[in-house]
Amino acid sequence: MEHILRTNRLTKQYKGEMVVHDLNMNIKKGEIYGFLGKNGAGKTTTIRMIMGLIDPTAGEIELFEKREQGKNRPYGKIGTIIEVPGFYPNLTGQENLEIHRRYMGVQEKSSIKEALELVGLHHAGDKKVKNYSLGMKQRLGLARAILHHPSFLILDEPTNGLDPEGIKQIRKLILDLVEKLDITVLVSSHILSEIEQLATKIGIIHRGKLIQELSLEDINEKNKQYIQVEVNEPEKTSVILEQKLNIHQYQMMDEGKIRIYDHTHHTESISKTLMENGIGITSIHVNADTLEDYFLHLTEGD
Repeated sequence: MEHILRTNRLTKQYKGEMVVHDLNMNIKKGEIYGFLGKNGAGKTTTIRMIMGLIDPTAGEIELFEKREQGKNRPYGKIGTIIEVPGFYPNLTGQENLEIHRRYMGVQEKSSIKEALELVGLHHAGDKKVKNYSLGMKQRLGLARAILHHPSFLILDEPTNGLDPEGIKQIRKLILDLVEKLDITVLVSSHILSEIEQLATKIGIIHRGKLIQELSLEDINEKNKQYIQVEVNEPEKTSVILEQKLNIHQYQMMDEGKIRIYDHTHHTESISKTLMENGIGITSIHVNADTLEDYFLHLTEGD
């Protein structure tokens, strides 16, 4: 399958500080790639290097299977929203898009109407942008990003500052655009639940390093079911689990909680053994890890 983007040991250093370090990213055609990391992890810096807005300290970038050097980018194939989309506030949404149409060399004037319809702003094209809500500005940013019919859409924190309803609308809009326009998407976010509902593949960046890259399917497979037990004496409980039940696959959590990943025992046998050995049990139930659990496990010790 064709690679839309590949980076090889991509690195950016500012005044001796390593912001992005040896980053190897792989995005194939048709994927929605969720670029996940805490604020300050290096997401925006990586995207700015991909777009040629800043130069890498080291490493290589391939776009559409061609190595890119300097600011030589196939901009006609890429649509972007990086950080907050900027517009001329005293111009209408349609007038702002007209400027972009001419800048990008798009011949068809009908592309403006099409883009506004795709993002649900057909009713607001003649309204001045200063009268747009934040959600409408985000939609207008998407309209501008798809105006020239790109193959690759790069969205940097597209739901920043939006309320839950606005976040839901933008998420649905991105999924609709992928289906209707057959495009590949790189979307960065620090909101795990958004990436979980949107992406088909996830790259987790932490302190400038890409520490994991895998499909959402693989993550769901890795996130095993576990038995969570809350007890009054967690340290004593761990000894009983190992010596009496031969359970070694467990994790000590906060507030007396223990997660048991050994599936050879049922909750009944575990609770019976613990109580017979004087352990007070507050609760015991079967649960499963979420993407948030997986993310926190990978970045623990931060």
